[in-house]
Amino acid sequence: MSRRDISEFTIRRLSLYLRSLRELREAGTEVVSSRQLADGSGTTPAQVRKDLSLFGSFGKRGRGYQVRELLETLESILGLDRQWRVALVGAGKIGRALLGYADLERRGFRVAAAFDTDPEKIGTSHYGVTVRALEELEETLRAEQVEMGIIATPPAAAQDTATRLVEAGVTGILNFAPVKVDVPPEVTLRGVDVVLELEGLSFALTSDVAGGSRREPGSAAGG
Repeated sequence: MSRRDISEFTIRRLSLYLRSLRELREAGTEVVSSRQLADGSGTTPAQVRKDLSLFGSFGKRGRGYQVRELLETLESILGLDRQWRVALVGAGKIGRALLGYADLERRGFRVAAAFDTDPEKIGTSHYGVTVRALEELEETLRAEQVEMGIIATPPAAAQDTATRLVEAGVTGILNFAPVKVDVPPEVTLRGVDVVLELEGLSFALTSDVAGGSRREPGSAAGG
């Protein structure tokens, strides 16, 4: 099975297992069971074993998994046994918040450059990263050998930004702009739309799908 055949749901669960393993390692735990990983990830022991079996044989039946060994294996599977160089385009509130997220570099993602078109933002420094003019994007990304790009621009600028990132050699893009952008098939694109996620929560909180009924906001249960 190739990596492209692995579902997004499986990859997300692997990240959750990895998070649990890091916490266990910090606590000094040496062995973990599939039940413990399931409890920390909101899934089942059977699902944990199924997910891990896609990548090989781990642990021993009845004895669990060695925390450090499984942690290092999952880091390798997820490509986190190295450091990725990232460029941020858009130094607004979302962009600056990302620059201040210390876990990025601890987890292997170093923001090598940040860009904006606002003269008041260009030249400012945030958490050790100086905001550059957008005109410097292509030259800087090639010089810094940047592989990933984060788009945190207004929607109208997102497509042009994605195109320029691709032309500069970026092969993976995380898009925070609430608009669809097109990239070539060889470029991996992920979108983060906060409004869509909140609308999903709204649906979950106001709907009873299993019962076929929908509870309107403010309505009382029963009658």
